[in-house]
Amino acid sequence: MTLQIGDPAPEFNLLNQDGTGISLSSFQGQRVVIYFYPKDDTPGCTKEACNFRDLWEDFSRHNIQVLGISKDGALSHSKFINKYQLPFPLLSDPEPCLVAAKYESYGLKKFMGREYMGMMRQTFVVDSQGKLELIYRKVKAATMAKQILMDLDLE
Repeated sequence: MTLQIGDPAPEFNLLNQDGTGISLSSFQGQRVVIYFYPKDDTPGCTKEACNFRDLWEDFSRHNIQVLGISKDGALSHSKFINKYQLPFPLLSDPEPCLVAAKYESYGLKKFMGREYMGMMRQTFVVDSQGKLELIYRKVKAATMAKQILMDLDLE
């Protein structure tokens, strides 16, 4: 059962970098970008986070909340946010990554001939009614934020 545009976005409640619980439903009435990424402070994940940071004013102006989700813990997220001055929360979805699994963003990956379970780089835009508005299964880390703004005709 693959998630599709128009489906209700799966609800979640995860801890952010400060240990505060954040739920999707707390953003009812505004758009939310949820991006799943493999690991804090790695090259691709840093490019993606910094792309959202660099376009943060555009997202804020249009009342769009950005949430990054990985399996890293609060301390790792806090260091990543401070190092790159990220203006949005990062949420922890620890193994077995139940929220990522709901979004079909956790599964079998292959790298250098090795197979393992891991977080997939995927992005979802949830509309103000809590429904999936855009789904990106293939993400270009360096340009994802700009792509979302273009696809929403906000640029």
